[in-house]
Amino acid sequence: MSKARFTNSISQLSLRSVAGSKSAGDRISDVTDNLQLFSKIGFYKGIVVAIKCLNPQCISLTQTDLHELKAMRDLRNENVNTFIGMCIEECRPCLLTAYCNKGSLEDIIENEDIKLDWLFKVSLINDLTNALYYIHSSPLRYHGNIKSSNCLVDNRWVLKVTDYGLTRMRNLNRRRNLTEYKYYTGMFWTAPELIDNSMQINMGTQKADIYSFSVVLFEILYRRSPYDTVATSPEEIIKRVQAREVPPYRPKNFNDEAEDNIENDWMVGYNTRKRMIQLLNECWSDKPECRPPMSDIRYVTRELRQGRKVNIVDNMVLMLEKYAVNLETIVEQRTAALIEEKQKTDTLLYRMLPTTVAEDLKCGKIVRPEVFENVTIYFSDIVGFTALSSESTPIEIVDFLNDLYSAFDARISQRDVYKVETIGDAYMVVSGLPVRNEHRHAEEIALMSLDLLKCAKEFKIEHRPETILQLRIGINTGPCAAGVVGRTMPRYCLFGDTVNIASRMESTGEAMKIHLSQSAKTALDLCNKFQTEVRGSIEIKGKGSEMTYWLIGSKC
Repeated sequence: MSKARFTNSISQLSLRSVAGSKSAGDRISDVTDNLQLFSKIGFYKGIVVAIKCLNPQCISLTQTDLHELKAMRDLRNENVNTFIGMCIEECRPCLLTAYCNKGSLEDIIENEDIKLDWLFKVSLINDLTNALYYIHSSPLRYHGNIKSSNCLVDNRWVLKVTDYGLTRMRNLNRRRNLTEYKYYTGMFWTAPELIDNSMQINMGTQKADIYSFSVVLFEILYRRSPYDTVATSPEEIIKRVQAREVPPYRPKNFNDEAEDNIENDWMVGYNTRKRMIQLLNECWSDKPECRPPMSDIRYVTRELRQGRKVNIVDNMVLMLEKYAVNLETIVEQRTAALIEEKQKTDTLLYRMLPTTVAEDLKCGKIVRPEVFENVTIYFSDIVGFTALSSESTPIEIVDFLNDLYSAFDARISQRDVYKVETIGDAYMVVSGLPVRNEHRHAEEIALMSLDLLKCAKEFKIEHRPETILQLRIGINTGPCAAGVVGRTMPRYCLFGDTVNIASRMESTGEAMKIHLSQSAKTALDLCNKFQTEVRGSIEIKGKGSEMTYWLIGSKC
């Protein structure tokens, strides 16, 4: 006998939707878990144990009870839950058994988050068969209370049978603190020959264990409760079982649809399904003598394994290895897809903002406005665009500009320039910012301008093939301020007189000519690669009169 320190574990979540009789097989959580179920746990010699409270009338032990306690302590099998001892204090008599923190088979069956494939089911059936075979060969001779709530599962997913022995005491304790509904629900696994006319349960037998085994087998195979308590009350169910109806009233196994209800796994062939249904019918036969012994059942369950080693941990390790390999492949695929999407996003971002500015924004840095001492700015527009627009549909104009600027973008991508923006038919490009390129900015813009003129001559307007496209281009060189404007749709904008004069060069220019300001002409003369000619003085608002030039071509 033993004394134990008790701990009440208060439930925050119950895995059972239909109340059943509670026993040591009820699922309890580890003491370190926050999630607990209705159960009691305690500590005995430094280990956590499950506690089965008893009726105080049970503490009067007979000689037979003592022999059973000794036999229970001597049971040693990997599929039989260890019986630790009994506390016989009058205020709190109880039984102590080993604690299995995966809960009961009943809980696992009800938990849809746990996948029960065929190997898992075969392992559970094999463990239950081994446990009953061992108990039937032991001095106890029979279990007497087999049900899914008394089949516990430990850390290694090994099934262990509990709540065995002490039949007299358990019968006295059976109706203690139980409602009528729970009492009759707990009798679903009881063989009909054990139920007397007063609906009390008599002493168990090996054949009665076989009947209980068949109901648990049904639960594992079909993963559902034995009976539908919504359509029929538990009391009515037990009365029909006890009445020995013809044919016997049993859990509905959908005989006509059995092949569809038992999982169609690669290991489950037609013969296997047929044999399992046959075993069910034999085990819950109304005649005890027609039920097969555990030795025969053990032989059948061995056939289910088909020569394979059935161990949940080994199978889980194998599944994890396969999953890990598959996961690596999935991660590689997802990573490649992520990189590809990131490249697409970066490409789009780099088209909206300069690369250096975009990188700073991605890193969370503040992009402050900056003054550039010397840059060259290009402006162009389409001569006669207003007239062309009035004679075309909006969709035709959009398609036309899209084709034109796509051709322009392909040309300027070969130069050290940055396209600032396009507004309608206006096209603005700069060189020398945001990355400074010493004195090459004027040369880059000049070469680009000549290239775009050539592109414009070759370009055909799809909806107006007879119309000749003409550009008007203006270029200016000088200092400029630049920075990111806006947060929702940030734009990299240029500010200063250099921008205004470049725009003025464009607006006062002529069709298919490149109009240069004095500062742009001076910058091009430094590299001595271009031919220019004097255009004459023009009036620039706010600046007065200034000499301007035409860019004729390149000397190279």
